Amino acid sequence: MNLVIVESPTKAKTIAKFLGKDYLVESSYGHIRDLPKSRIGIDLEKDFEPHYIIPVKAKKRVTELKKKAAKMDGVILATDLDREGEAIAWHLKEALGLESKDASKVRRIVFHEITKTAIAEALEHPRTLDLHLVDAQQARRILDRLVGYKLSPFLWKKIMSRLSAGRVQSVALRLIAEREDEIRKFKADEYWTIDATLKKDKAEFTASLAKISGESVGKLGITKKEEAEKIKRELEDAAYAIVSVDKKTTKKNSNPPFTTSTLQQEASKRLRFSARETMRHAQALYEAGLITYMRTDSVNLSQESLTAAARWIKENLGSAYEEANPRVFKTKSRLAQEAHEAIRPTDPRKTPDSLKKKEAREVKLYELIWQRFIASQLPPARFDAVRLEIQAQSSQKNSVSYTLVANGTTLAFDGYLKIWPAKFEERELPAVTVGENVDLKVVEALQHFTEPPPRYNEASLIKALEQNGIGRPSTYAPTLSVIQDRHYVEKDERRRFVPTEIGESVNKMLVEHFPEIVDIQFTAKMEEELDSVAAGKENWRKVIREFYEPFSKHLEKKFEEVEAQRPKVETTDEVCPNCGKPMVVKFGRFGKFLACSGFPECKTTKPFLAQFLIKDKDGNDMLCGDCKEGKIIRKRSRNRRFFFGCSRYPECKYASWKNPAEPVAEEVAVAAGENEGSDDTETEE
Repeated sequence: MNLVIVESPTKAKTIAKFLGKDYLVESSYGHIRDLPKSRIGIDLEKDFEPHYIIPVKAKKRVTELKKKAAKMDGVILATDLDREGEAIAWHLKEALGLESKDASKVRRIVFHEITKTAIAEALEHPRTLDLHLVDAQQARRILDRLVGYKLSPFLWKKIMSRLSAGRVQSVALRLIAEREDEIRKFKADEYWTIDATLKKDKAEFTASLAKISGESVGKLGITKKEEAEKIKRELEDAAYAIVSVDKKTTKKNSNPPFTTSTLQQEASKRLRFSARETMRHAQALYEAGLITYMRTDSVNLSQESLTAAARWIKENLGSAYEEANPRVFKTKSRLAQEAHEAIRPTDPRKTPDSLKKKEAREVKLYELIWQRFIASQLPPARFDAVRLEIQAQSSQKNSVSYTLVANGTTLAFDGYLKIWPAKFEERELPAVTVGENVDLKVVEALQHFTEPPPRYNEASLIKALEQNGIGRPSTYAPTLSVIQDRHYVEKDERRRFVPTEIGESVNKMLVEHFPEIVDIQFTAKMEEELDSVAAGKENWRKVIREFYEPFSKHLEKKFEEVEAQRPKVETTDEVCPNCGKPMVVKFGRFGKFLACSGFPECKTTKPFLAQFLIKDKDGNDMLCGDCKEGKIIRKRSRNRRFFFGCSRYPECKYASWKNPAEPVAEEVAVAAGENEGSDDTETEE
């Protein structure tokens, strides 16, 4: 009889279905050993020796597993295949006293998917624990503990209590804060574009100004309204002739199957899932045996999966969608673990429609994974593209020649778009020949302004972290969660990250005094060193020592040198309802709040609504349109989305997702015949 130990009860239940009576499958319910929460738990005098404890909530489970392991002929550790899973297996071996057993009696197995075939294959090829992977996980955990437990007290002393710093979270915060600073400093530039609506017989099409006297017009080529109107007038008086017709077929290939990062990005864009929600549903799908392991940075696909996909395509889509050879993708990241596989369905025959009994949001995520995988093995989509160049010559004196361009695209063969829905604009142009004249219907001069770089949303922030080598697949979701839980950032009404005042204060302090902690290149280099530890090329203690010794000395120096930069206490006209003393504005963990100036004798506090008041176009507090008495304030829903409501709630129940102070975005157009225009898991301490 063999005891098989996995992390979760769901995973245990799925695996048990594939094993016979000779196996007892049990769950450890996650980690059974960890560093203590009440102290640092690392012996700095003994070369960073960690002191692990069994948490109170895990003690009963450890005792049960010990008893069961003692009665078994062998123990099989079947935790996940990444560093975290390897560390859990090692902790199980240590905590259950399995190191004293015969090595042949304690085996480690790994698999990319929870299927009968994969489990059988893993049991036939067990291995020993990979202590290099364990060391890499330990090194990350200890590094994060050292940064968190050493740097956080510095923030408490210099800014305010209950703040925290983290090795990866601080870099993510810096990216968000610096983007916000870019937006504040941005100055918009005005520019104009010229579009002409042309006619050939009864067919109309739009062409855009591309050249003036043979010179290309760049994005900011026309910057004045007067210049735009002059060009418009000349084009209104011009004759139009086709000077070039360029026809070609273009192809668009499908994207590779998902990695952890691209799954989180796409689920954010298409399903509006947070990274945390995406990983929770993906974990459930994996443990149910429906998808492969969901923490991966590789786009590799097994030969079996390629064969299964080709079979499904042939049986369900026909020969037009068959590829002569399977599409194989190469991972771009130099740090990717190529032994892993991309995220894919374990069996393509299990279509999303067949999973209707499962939780709806899990089905949506599965559909995304299934579609992406099948689409990756379909032929490219083909488009017929036509590019027309039209010469416009005005009869006005001293006028110049203008070249306009019209682009048309029609779908010739849907290819992978048969499975992977994507938006594209089909624009059909009339059949014309070189030298043929076309008629003008109207010319428009359109005013635009350059826009600042957009704030990060979850998808774009994860992409930025991945591109810069910050973190690993298991860290993206926890990193995004922790900077929100700490209230360093919040999401605006468009689900984009905005740094809070306290978040900007923390970032400013860290950038100024601990630049190496929030330096992107430095953090990426640390990830590379952790990868070297995992590969057995670096000693984990040496990596930590080289980081900690200069960091510790620098921190000690900064404790003495840096003056406290605590938020200033603001006085208000509001009076404490209990003692009559003035109320003041203070900073707390959740932002600003009103507190009695008589603290600690009087501990009265109130929400500081002024920070949430919405201003109208004249800079005045916006009144509620329903009750005409209350003021519009920004609120937050239970799932942390912003909405706008009346300050007199519950007397007035006005609420809206849209900011009522924001005007509908309109472009300013000066059209022919008009005089005037209208004005997108590992934790840190």
